Amino acid sequence: MKRSEFIKSSVLLGLGATAANSVFAAGMPAAGRAEKTFNLDYAPHAGMFAAHAGENFIDQIKFMHDQGFRSIEDNGLMKRPVALQEEIGNTLAKLNMTMGVFVVDKGGNGANTLAAGKKEYIDIFLNGCRQAVEVAKRVNAKWATVVPGDFERALPIGIQTGNVIEALRRGAEILEPHGLIMVLEPLSDTPNLFLRHSDQTHLICKGVNSPSCKILYDIYHMQKNEGNLITSMEKCWDEIAYIQIGDNPGRKEPGTGEINYRNVFKYIDSKGFKGVLGMEHGNAMPGKEGELALIKAYREADKFK
Repeated sequence: MKRSEFIKSSVLLGLGATAANSVFAAGMPAAGRAEKTFNLDYAPHAGMFAAHAGENFIDQIKFMHDQGFRSIEDNGLMKRPVALQEEIGNTLAKLNMTMGVFVVDKGGNGANTLAAGKKEYIDIFLNGCRQAVEVAKRVNAKWATVVPGDFERALPIGIQTGNVIEALRRGAEILEPHGLIMVLEPLSDTPNLFLRHSDQTHLICKGVNSPSCKILYDIYHMQKNEGNLITSMEKCWDEIAYIQIGDNPGRKEPGTGEINYRNVFKYIDSKGFKGVLGMEHGNAMPGKEGELALIKAYREADKFK
């Protein structure tokens, strides 16, 4: 499952009286009666609770808050209308919630690769960084996902790495004055991707040498690419600024695959991590039943203390 599958548009009316009654009947708290928070700061995304809250993203955010979540993430935020971005920001502020990552638009994804060192690709990336600064202001965001793109196989790997570092340095110069951090995400979607491993990403962050260039450690992708999760996280911990979740196989909620998430969460907590853990995965089951099961899964995995 790729990131694009998580990006959903907000086009329908929100939660009405009938939906609210359904939520209450399903055993969920009524509006304004928030459940207790979690030990760690888990962040759902748009569409994850649409069966309960309706298709309106603002109503979904309110529902997330009622279930005890205190952050969200929204990969497709940059593609949303400015008015909706502002409404999202205002809603988060009123609920004292945090915006997690959004994806820098055209940030070197796919064939538009920073590894090539081509001016036209770098210009697209830098323009995305400038736009990201403005979007971040509307929602008080601190992190933005960047993926360098595919390998440029006509060039030696060292030259590609140098090209990526140089492009990211220029991006960091745009972001740093605004306190916005690009988080580099090694992925497992295809072997054509330049950035695939945590140690490689750690090296690049050291090369960029900026507080605005850190690692997004996606547990699902790293389980697929390298395994040995806690050991690999420990080795690159000093550069990790953001974490994402998804069990493997299947990329669904904790407890649906092979990862011992309670133990992984215990390790993350032991490091004193106070950042956001994005729930970048699908629901194992559809509908309201699946949404309730997902919440229960997080309550169970969060029992590490």
